[in-house]
Amino acid sequence: MNRAGQPFEFVAASYLVRIRRERARTLGDLGRFLRTCSDESIFYHTFQSLETHHYSAFSSDFAQWVLAACNEAALAERLATVDVRGVTSLEELRGALAGALEEHIQASPASAERPAFEPFHFCEAAEVTVPLETRAWTLGELAEGIRRLSLHTLSYHLITSRLRLKLQTNDFSHWIQHSLGRPDLAAKVNNVDFYTNTLEGVRDEVADLLAAEAA
Repeated sequence: MNRAGQPFEFVAASYLVRIRRERARTLGDLGRFLRTCSDESIFYHTFQSLETHHYSAFSSDFAQWVLAACNEAALAERLATVDVRGVTSLEELRGALAGALEEHIQASPASAERPAFEPFHFCEAAEVTVPLETRAWTLGELAEGIRRLSLHTLSYHLITSRLRLKLQTNDFSHWIQHSLGRPDLAAKVNNVDFYTNTLEGVRDEVADLLAAEAA
């Protein structure tokens, strides 16, 4: 079995949510703040919200608020169809979200300043990580380590890692490609669908894929 030159190091992760100054009380507010808020806030309300909304029809916080607080079902559906798996930068994602909102307002100007039932609070998440003793030198060890991860830690290595790695990949794929020299397998892991699957399902799929390759 191929052994890496450097081990994969698992960490335990948790998140402290920081509430920003931006408050959207109308769709017009939301559109303006989408253009100016931090990249970390865009990431939090789309990628990181997947963990919260996996069992909901709409996975992003923006779509959830537009539906629940503004009663704009068509716009909520459009925002929800912005597929985070296909974007290559947070600016691209920001543009897609803001563009969809601006087009809706152009078609329905009265909706722009209609007060929402409750404000949208823009947030960011600050990571708190603690290195674990668990390390993986082989694909088999990586698969076993993934099976034991908490969902928060799985999200850290598989989803929030995309912010650190410029949305291109995840921690597992990065290690598989650069430490084991397996870009083919790295691509397969990176293509596992975390967008429509539950995190439990994603964990099983990634671990099973790695275990099969290790056999």
